[in-house]
Amino acid sequence: MKVLIDTNIIMDIALERSPFYNHAIILFQKIHDKQLQGSISASTVTDIFYLVQREKGRQTATCFLKKLIKVIDIIGVDKDTIVNALQLEWNDFEDAVQAQVALENEIDIIITRNAKDFQEIKNIKVFSPVDFINFLPS
Repeated sequence: MKVLIDTNIIMDIALERSPFYNHAIILFQKIHDKQLQGSISASTVTDIFYLVQREKGRQTATCFLKKLIKVIDIIGVDKDTIVNALQLEWNDFEDAVQAQVALENEIDIIITRNAKDFQEIKNIKVFSPVDFINFLPS
């Protein structure tokens, strides 16, 4: 199963945001254990670095990303992705890029804490981490 992890889930881990941290860790353990194929978009990487650096410094941001990319795949964002995301005409362009990346790469599920931001996407399920963990077979 191919999942795209939204930026907010990664930030829950990077900044150890309670109460979201524990569910994000469970999700990443499943990716680490190869029960899921987890991905983020290349545009998410720069957002993560910027946000973690702002909160915890450059060294922490660099260390976090080095660990993250050992576990998760990074999907490219190119000109066509941007053009297609712009054509979606969503209010939140960052979410439109995430949705377009998912569509172009045949992602099965987007995992986010802002599912409402992706309600217009067709053919891809959208779950919160909690709902996704409950969705998985035991």
